[in-house]
This record gives sequence, C-alpha cells and structure tokens, in this order.
Amino acid sequence: MPLAAYGFRTREVRGYVLAVTDSGPQRRGFAWLPVSVVALAVMALLLMFASRYGYHRDELYFRVLGRHPAWGYVDQPPGTPLLTRASIAVFGDTVRGLRVPAVLAAGAVAYLCALVARETGGGRGAQTLAAAAASGTLVLTFGHLFVTTSLDMVIWLAVALFAFRALLRDQPRWWLAVGTVVGVGLYNKLLVLLLLAALGAGLLAVGPRRVLRSWWPWAGTGPAALIGVPNLVYQVTHHFPVLTMAGALRSDKGALGGVLNIPFFFLTVGPPLSYIAVVGLLRVLRDAELRPVRAFGAGYLLLLVLLCAVAAQPYYAMGMVLVLYAVGSVPVARGLAERRRGRALFALLLVLNVVTSVAFALPVLSLHSQEKLHLAEADQGLGDEIGWPRYVSQIAAVYRPGAIVITGNYGEYGALDRYGAAHGIPRQVLYSGQNALRTLGTPPDSARTAVVVGIDDRAWLFAQFADCRAEGRLDSGYRIDSEEQGRAVYLCHGPVRPWHVLWPRFLHYD
Repeated sequence: MPLAAYGFRTREVRGYVLAVTDSGPQRRGFAWLPVSVVALAVMALLLMFASRYGYHRDELYFRVLGRHPAWGYVDQPPGTPLLTRASIAVFGDTVRGLRVPAVLAAGAVAYLCALVARETGGGRGAQTLAAAAASGTLVLTFGHLFVTTSLDMVIWLAVALFAFRALLRDQPRWWLAVGTVVGVGLYNKLLVLLLLAALGAGLLAVGPRRVLRSWWPWAGTGPAALIGVPNLVYQVTHHFPVLTMAGALRSDKGALGGVLNIPFFFLTVGPPLSYIAVVGLLRVLRDAELRPVRAFGAGYLLLLVLLCAVAAQPYYAMGMVLVLYAVGSVPVARGLAERRRGRALFALLLVLNVVTSVAFALPVLSLHSQEKLHLAEADQGLGDEIGWPRYVSQIAAVYRPGAIVITGNYGEYGALDRYGAAHGIPRQVLYSGQNALRTLGTPPDSARTAVVVGIDDRAWLFAQFADCRAEGRLDSGYRIDSEEQGRAVYLCHGPVRPWHVLWPRFLHYD
C-alpha cells in the first residue's frame, strides 16, 4: 500500500519514494496565475484612482521629512519618509508617483495571504480567495495612501508567514527569517514588536511552549537587533518619544479609539466577507491540524483586549486579521467546492464586498457626489485628500513679504511646502511646532509678522501677539467637513516675547 495511504507525505528522489515527516497540513503548489491576476487587478485599480483627489496630509508630511533624513523622528522611524523620497525620485513628484510603494504593498498582500493559506493546506481556490483580501476595505485604503500602515500590513503578514513555516513545518530555522523581517520592520513602525509580544503570550497561554525553550526563536532576535539597532538607539537617546506619541494619540482619540478596534475587525477585509476571518479565528483555535499555530488565535484575542484597553488606533491589528482571513479561506473554499448552491450567493457577497470597499476606500466618486453622500467625511483618509492647493492659495492671500508662516499641523505645513512657492511663499518662512517639524527650525527673533493657520484656541493665540486679526478662512469649495474646513487664517504682529523664548509654547505632539 502506498505510504500516502498511511498519512505520510511522499516525494521521489532518484527513483526512491521517501516519506516526508515534516508536520502540519498538506501543502499544495502555489497558484501563481490566479493570485497574480488578483494582485495585478488590485494594483491597476489603485493606480487608476491614485491621483483623483490629491495628497493625504500624512503624505505631505512624509514628503517634507524625506528631505531631512535621520535615523528617526519623534513620531516614527525613518522608513516611510525615506521611501517617499525614493519614490518621488524614481516616479516623479506627483501624487501617483509618491503612492507607488503603497500600490506595490497592496499587491504583496495578495501574495502573502495566498502563501499563508497554502501553509494551512489551501489549494488553488483557497489561495485565490485568500488573495482577494487585497481588495478589502482597509487594504485598499492603505494601498491608495502611502502611509506607515501601507508597509506595516506587509511586514506583519511576512512575519506571520515565516512563523507559520517554523511552527507548522517544524523547521525552526524560519525564526531567523522572522527576525530579519522584524529588523526591517522596525524602520517603518515599532508596532511589529506588538505582534511578537502577542505571539509570545499566545505560546505561553496555549503552546506549544517547547518553542520558547528552543534557542531558535531567541536566535531570531539576533538579525532583528542587528538590523534594527539604529532605531532602538534613537529611542533611548531621545527619551523614548514613541511613548510620548502613544500617550498623545491616546489622549487625542479618547475612549473611542479603543471601542473602534472591534468593528474594525469586520472592516479590514469588508463586512460581507468578514465571516471568513471569524472562521479563521475559530479554525486556528480548534483545528488539531493547526495546533502548532494556535498561539496566533490566542495572541490576537489578547492583542485586541490590549488595544481596546489603551485606546490604540483601530487599524493596528489589521495584519493579524488578514492572517486569520487567509486561514479561514481554506475551509470556506473547500465548502464552496462541495456545495454548488452556495457559490452563487458567495459570488454575490464577493462582488458586494469589492464594490463597497472600493466606494469607501477609493476616490471613485466626484467631489460633488461626496458632498451629497458624505463618504469622505466617514473615511478620514479620503477627507484628508481634499482641498490642499486651494487652502494654500487662501493662505497666500493673507501672506505678506517678510512675514513667517506658522501652521498648527503638518498637513498645512506640507501643503505650503508643496504648493507655496507657486504663490510666492518660500519654504524658508514655514514653521510648525507639531511632532518632528519642531526640529526643522525656530522662527528668527527678527520676525515681527506671522501668518498663523491651524490653531483653534483663539484666546491663546491672541495672547502671544500684540495684535492678531482673522484675515481669511480655509474653504475647499465643497460642503465636505474636514479638519481644515472653515479654519481661520490670522495675520499677527508683534510677538510678546522673542521667538526663541516664545516658540516652545507652539510645540505639541498629536
């Protein structure tokens, strides 16, 4: 009787059939063609709508930081700003050129989700279904905008894939690959350490605990530390600004940030297909075949509780949700193969998921339609793309030669940096106290006139100058509410103290 009949995997070497004893589900060949079709379709869709509205405020900020390279900034590591600079150098200083890395990241999500599905026994159908995660709501959102989460979702998926290979195949050398990806990921966000903490807590809670007694996972910290040490040194030498920023974000979001972590589970891939992630969570917790990676299910639940408790940003755990979706794709695809009647309903759900995700995440609607439907107000990513060139022209109408310009946030600063020169506002007169922009300079004591925008506390602002008047207001030209819409533009004279004394009052984290 063939060895396969007894549950062994086999392969032929020089005419001999050998039993392969590595653990875990049976792995199929990789479905290159259908997965590539999904990835390319998603990337083509993203490129098609990449520049319909405009820059996101974070992109304008990264564009500025990219011209001031450093080992780190007070609010983030250097990876995304440096990649922004590289993308502009290669593809041009345009919205579409800047967003190419985000588009590639969305395509990578399709491949990585398919590979995770393959590790858990998924065949062609399951891998294709897993790749469809790239057409989900949050993946399209962060594939459209080039922000830190665009790369973070790829990093978390890569860490999970290599950890799956280490655990399911019982091939611990893959922990070295995990460490390497973590080291690279530290240049994008330190949040990847949360993934490791969740996995470690899961291993302690549900096992297999023997993994933690092996030297391989600890050996994986070697490449992580070696590659990521500049970021850690920056944090130590600058008094851990990541903790300061975390506190500022928590204060800014309040309790709402924590509560949103739960609905964002269903928004990651899209509500119509979110049940697949639920299936994946149950499978990884209950399926005996996946017992070696049960820690991912337990780790996700522990991570969700932590993120809710500290009111963290609700999309921080999306990488784990994508992993669970990929795991759930295997039994869902198997069920669809066995039940023809369910295929039509599932096809309808898939189409509905893609349509709603595209409508929510991408600028497919005209701005006049956005005025009526208010989707851009519900999706801050879209809302923050609207109106920047017009805002700059309105600030320029108040600007006087010889004045400095002070902005309350990095979006306004970045927009003036990008469009101000065309309106006669040189970069040299721009100042902001928000986050890393504080490091770019202090206004000279000789500056007696300032155009100030983005500071809402009028009484506080008026106390900093001998005279201050509102000379204009920001208006995108559309009835779409946003952080900038309706803000006053002030012309202020006579700072009450020299700028080197006064400027610390303008510094803030958020």
